[in-house]
Amino acid sequence: MSKILIRGAKVLGGEVQDVLIDGETIAAVGTGLEAGDATVVDAEGQILLPGLVDLHTHLREPGREDSETVLTGTQAAARGGFTSVFAMANTFPVADTAGVVEQVWRLGKESGYCDVQPIGAVTVGLEGKKLSELGAMHDSAAGVTVFSDDGKCVDDAVIMRRALEYVKAFGGVVAQHAQEPRLTEGAQMNEGIVSAELGLGGWPAVAEESIIARDVLLAEHVGSRVHICHLSTAGSVEIVRWAKSRGIDVTAEVTPHHLLLTDELVRSYNPVYKVNPPLRTEKDVMALREALADGTIDIVATDHAPHPHEDKDCEWAAAAMGMVGLETALSVVQHTMVETGMLDWAGVADRMSHKPAQIGQATGHGRPVSAGEPANLTLVDPAYRGEVNPAGFASRSRNTPYEGRELPGRITHTFLRGRATVVDGKLA
Repeated sequence: MSKILIRGAKVLGGEVQDVLIDGETIAAVGTGLEAGDATVVDAEGQILLPGLVDLHTHLREPGREDSETVLTGTQAAARGGFTSVFAMANTFPVADTAGVVEQVWRLGKESGYCDVQPIGAVTVGLEGKKLSELGAMHDSAAGVTVFSDDGKCVDDAVIMRRALEYVKAFGGVVAQHAQEPRLTEGAQMNEGIVSAELGLGGWPAVAEESIIARDVLLAEHVGSRVHICHLSTAGSVEIVRWAKSRGIDVTAEVTPHHLLLTDELVRSYNPVYKVNPPLRTEKDVMALREALADGTIDIVATDHAPHPHEDKDCEWAAAAMGMVGLETALSVVQHTMVETGMLDWAGVADRMSHKPAQIGQATGHGRPVSAGEPANLTLVDPAYRGEVNPAGFASRSRNTPYEGRELPGRITHTFLRGRATVVDGKLA
């Protein structure tokens, strides 16, 4: 591998420094670095961050390659500045055995655009009735540490308790999709003023909050770790804040779209805004931003949910739920958190790299930008402004809620263990 000299970047948005990459490792960080045979990357005015880590990605393979593949999904991830993604288990077949998680893991190895860590299903077939082969998935080549039935809630308290107890044996974590199914039957959007005016079935905040309350108490009772997926309401924030004040081992994530978009957008009946959990109110959005800033919410996770054109270009009630998010995540966080003064770039690195890597035990990712560390890095041009054009996405799907919206920031380079996966904004 050749040497690469990143010259004049603001490391974590702070001091302007040079970073020398030699092979897979950061060889030196300082000013005035020289390396005669190195490829020089002029990073003046750019922010250098550790490679981003997404704890919540849907890569769809195996089974829904019409939406996304591990290759196209990891290409989208690299374009978004990510060097590691955690692939959710709701594939076809479901990733509930060692064989399926190993298949996904190997596809990630073959793609080479970012590391892929499969998430194992908590229950067989995501049916919520019988625990999956949690231990076998952990002991497999994929080394699964995170388990989730995301897309569905583990709504049976006994099953959830058993899962929490089981993963304690190897330091795993259960990531819960908090949605009480009986409270969301027929739900189409957030329950509130807008749903009442539009006559669409309401999805109450309490459907999320009641499961989170139950699960943090279960985690406390058995002394285990629970992670809350795509937290979306102000009430959920308060429950997680209370749980942390009690010393309960709970972490939580928020998606970029829940930091920016509100249920007012559903008035357009455009299914691109249909998502699970649904877009909430402006009050919820502001509570989520504040919770991310103060650390109550630990991380940003994309919940990248690609769908083919026909699953979204239809009437609202028939449309699939979900949005693509890997290629726009950092831009939305810059817009909602950095440009509002709620987070600095070091805070972004913490919420989008350090902490998700820590929660998911992604070895070699989320590390400091310093000599001797793996060269998993991303460069972002924060001064860039441009309209989102899904036609240019690396993802196989185009279901973005940001089409035509101006967002700041652009990933110029991504490096995975010293090898450029993105150069000048294009896949290497």
